[in-house]
Amino acid sequence: MLHLRAIVPPDRTDAVCAALADCAGATNVVVLPGAARSPRGDLVQIDVARESANEVLDALRRFGIDKDGSIAMEKIDLSMSAVAERAERRAPGHGDDAVVWDEFDRQVTEGTILTWSFIAFLALATQLAGIAALIDSPVLVVGAMVLGPEFAAIAAICYGIFRRQPGRIWQAVRALLVGFVCAIAITYVCALVSKWIGVIETDRLPASRPLTAFIYSPDRWSFIVALLAGAAGVLSLTAGKSSALVGVFISVTTVPAAGNLAVAMALRHGSEITGSLEQLAVNLAGMIIAGTVTLFVQRAVWNAVLRQRGRSAAKQST
Repeated sequence: MLHLRAIVPPDRTDAVCAALADCAGATNVVVLPGAARSPRGDLVQIDVARESANEVLDALRRFGIDKDGSIAMEKIDLSMSAVAERAERRAPGHGDDAVVWDEFDRQVTEGTILTWSFIAFLALATQLAGIAALIDSPVLVVGAMVLGPEFAAIAAICYGIFRRQPGRIWQAVRALLVGFVCAIAITYVCALVSKWIGVIETDRLPASRPLTAFIYSPDRWSFIVALLAGAAGVLSLTAGKSSALVGVFISVTTVPAAGNLAVAMALRHGSEITGSLEQLAVNLAGMIIAGTVTLFVQRAVWNAVLRQRGRSAAKQST
């Protein structure tokens, strides 16, 4: 269940409550007249099944609550209510299959904003990956994978393609491009300085790296893993299962490839530069393709659920 809080202009409160009463998954409606001060209005609170969230949000938007009032929604960790359980049963489909598009939109939009923290996290992750390349450490590779913040921007590209929004795609591409260029440049400079002061005691990356060679040696499995990770990542975001993202992060070698690229450039190891670039491209392409396809499939499946619900309602009415 989700908890929704809306500040509604007083002249629209009755109409909003009537619209909410028609939503199968909405329940526990509470109205506090005149409770809101900024903006002024009535405070309306409801619990709504996740699968009915889009219906409720659309109803509020039709009354202009997003412009003249305020709408906020949050997840309920624990709900002990028989009426809430009935609302969930009345709502179409299952909550895990429902995509709250406004929630997903906000998540991926935040991931495309080029902030200092985005670049800092990406640079730190890339430097960890660079060290992993030097000492052949799979533990540091995993750490770099988890620390990298790039997946939200990748998901934003998928969503931009899905919604046919070139502006969103460009903003996400820009965040990735600037972020990776800065992270690779910082790691490259750090590697050069480390070589000059003797921290790095080799002129080339190790010839034999049995534990981390996969980060600069792309093959068909690299693309397959990227496809699976892209689909899983988008599913985890749309279903509100953020814990599953950890599995996505440690499945793809986007950041490790960038770290290996920076160190290989500093040590002038040409073959690994090429391999790292190919690995980076394969991972990005695979995740974008799979993430976009996943969004189209989710929409098709949910539309089928709604059509089935409509047919069932029509049969009951007759």
